[in-house]
Amino acid sequence: MYGMGKLKEKIKVLSELVAFEHTIFSASFIIIAMIVSSNSVHGSGFFGFKTLILCVIALVTARNFAMSFNRICDRDIDIENERTKNRPSVDGRLRLSSMVIFCVINAVLFVLTSFFINDLAFKLSIPFLLILGFYSFMKRFSYFSHLVLGLSLGLAPIAGDIAVSAEVHLWTIFLSMGVLFWVAGFDILYSLQDIDYDKKSNLYSIPSKFGMENSLHIARIFHITTVFFWALFLKFSVTHVFAIIGLVLSALMLLYEHIIVKRDINNIPRAFFTTNGYLGFVFLFFIILDSIVRI
Repeated sequence: MYGMGKLKEKIKVLSELVAFEHTIFSASFIIIAMIVSSNSVHGSGFFGFKTLILCVIALVTARNFAMSFNRICDRDIDIENERTKNRPSVDGRLRLSSMVIFCVINAVLFVLTSFFINDLAFKLSIPFLLILGFYSFMKRFSYFSHLVLGLSLGLAPIAGDIAVSAEVHLWTIFLSMGVLFWVAGFDILYSLQDIDYDKKSNLYSIPSKFGMENSLHIARIFHITTVFFWALFLKFSVTHVFAIIGLVLSALMLLYEHIIVKRDINNIPRAFFTTNGYLGFVFLFFIILDSIVRI
């Protein structure tokens, strides 16, 4: 019993290390891409349980790799930041060796899973991991770190399309570009919490460079761009009326996010976790409905 308790505690700490609950940000969009790709290739939104299971494993292991690698690289930053100093990567709950092993295991599992998906997925598995890892260094030398994070999550729809069709369609690029600017926009809002620390530590972020008001404007522009690219995604894909409703609701949720952050900067956690978390599932729900009821 003691051994099982230790194992549960270890899993809990590792889950906190990678913020496992944030997987929802990319999970919904990889499934959206898989459904639309299946409709395009097979005439049905159902792509099979085998593909679903493999993609879930690939998504989780890729994200575990990215987050654990980021936590390893950011240990010197996180330990000095009041907001992050209680992360398990720096508060003594996890040894560096444990994090490295966890990171490597997930990278290997991602590549192996990609091998069983198809040839293109396997060929792109290492480049995808390099992009995911590259984000961890960006904040040290470039204000484009938000966009690289967006690119990292924007790979999810491309991966979903590849898993189902073994190719990348034009609509997938538009969907991914939308995810890129969506994530970059809410990451700018989230980074407002660290604006003083980033300035003091000479870290690169849009808030530390351009200030709070300008950052709010840039985040709005990014999210307007998001809606534009998602509209192109619908135009060039096999989707119908319910998909459009999903897009409109997603746009309204982005508007709500900016309203509550503008009203009170303390609303950032609610905007980041709640609004963006629900947004992906709302869009996914209407894509599923659109695939079933084609009007």
